[in-house]
Amino acid sequence: MRALAEYVMRGRIQALWVAVLAAVTGLLSWLSAAIIALVILRKGIAEGSYILMWAILPAGTLLYLGETGPLGMMFGTAILAIVLRWTGSWSLMLMVSIAVGVLTGLLLIGLGAGYLAEIAELFEQFIEQLQQQLSEQGEKATLQAPGVIQIAGLLGLMGGVSSVLCLMLARWWQALLYNPEGFGLEFRAIRLSPMLTLGLVVSGIALSSLGVEYRPWGMLFALPLVVASFALVHWGVKHKQVPSHWLFTLYMLWLFFDVVKAGLLLLAVVDSWLDFRSRSRNQ
Repeated sequence: MRALAEYVMRGRIQALWVAVLAAVTGLLSWLSAAIIALVILRKGIAEGSYILMWAILPAGTLLYLGETGPLGMMFGTAILAIVLRWTGSWSLMLMVSIAVGVLTGLLLIGLGAGYLAEIAELFEQFIEQLQQQLSEQGEKATLQAPGVIQIAGLLGLMGGVSSVLCLMLARWWQALLYNPEGFGLEFRAIRLSPMLTLGLVVSGIALSSLGVEYRPWGMLFALPLVVASFALVHWGVKHKQVPSHWLFTLYMLWLFFDVVKAGLLLLAVVDSWLDFRSRSRNQ
């Protein structure tokens, strides 16, 4: 990955053709988004916008074919890179990532009704087939296919998460080339303010309480807390000199167990009020 980042940073032509080629493939559009963000972070908004302008051409073709993800990811990651370059604030960037996800979902509802309807129909067919199989096996299960609002929220959530991950990859590249250890120091220092955390929790619970259709929208407000919780965990591992394989174990547990997800969210909330890092320095 370092070799690729070095090649991209050699000049506009190198960054341009790699970003466009990655966008053409569709499956590597995340790489194109990260390259655009790297150029913005290192060389400025004007240079990054030039790369974005050309990279969105193949992404626009995919959009015409019904694939909205690549285009949304590129624009979302570019916006986050601009915010981080201007402000240097990870907290603000993470808040903007919520807006990116919400806007993605709303645009899909307003402009992609047909696309959402097709996805909803596919889910309905899958649920029907699954219920039929369970019925043939003598098992009863009541499954409900997601509606259009829920699907839009899920796609918006995916857009927000992917934009943050692409931005983090670009920031890691930038540190790798120009400021070794810089990304680790930045990431481990991420902490949300108490009032910001309170607003996220209240907003997420309020949206989720509206019903299952709105739970993905509510989960968007947990995104900054998830990032902050992992930042705290990475800080703890570094501070206590815990073997790094424990991090891998924790990530695996987080993927498969909801109780671990809830525990880490609670840890981020508590840290916003108690600031474990400062307490450790003062001891």
